[in-house]
Amino acid sequence: MPLLLLDLDNTLLDRAGAFVGWAKGFLAEIGAPLADLDWLIAIDADGLTDRWDVADAIRDRYRLRIPSIDLVDELTEGLVERLSLDPLVACALRIADDAGWVPVVVTNGASRQQDIKIRRTGLDQYVADWVISEDAGVSKPNPRIFALAAQRVRMRLQGAWVIGDSPEADIGGAAAMGLPSVWLHRGRTWVESRFRPTRIAEGVIPALATVLASAGAARYA
Repeated sequence: MPLLLLDLDNTLLDRAGAFVGWAKGFLAEIGAPLADLDWLIAIDADGLTDRWDVADAIRDRYRLRIPSIDLVDELTEGLVERLSLDPLVACALRIADDAGWVPVVVTNGASRQQDIKIRRTGLDQYVADWVISEDAGVSKPNPRIFALAAQRVRMRLQGAWVIGDSPEADIGGAAAMGLPSVWLHRGRTWVESRFRPTRIAEGVIPALATVLASAGAARYA
């Protein structure tokens, strides 16, 4: 039974869409123009910017008196409330499981926030386990976090695939371990020259289909 090492944000769950939903509501709430949406998206940087830095930038731009900690809480809760597990993604995970694959989430981020996302969306019912960088004490692309994921389910990394949207964290991590990978392009072009994904897909469902098909072809080669 091989491992499927899956990213969380913008792979299994549409974090980008949830952030846009929160940002639109927030701008309307404070009476700011919708045109500022692009600025908020840029400041967030797909979740790579620290939440406190995002909160401070918002306070400064709109001269808000609300404490940064309240903005951080609002952003965190607002995102979680807007996240949902696509039933088709759940179905694809179940198909992979039935085919003998063991899906494990490997995600960077704060433990409480990422754990809530997994549990509240019901994703926990479709994966064998998950590893969060804050708990693990190590972040992707460091191979140690992937090794910890394998240990959690008492499996070896041999034969595993990595699926994710981050060139550095996901595909870079896979390359460091010599594992095959699928990069979710999300409308982007691959520009990294140090390594390349084994496959490229638009989303996690075609990525899972690609892995299952590749494994099946290898089995009968």
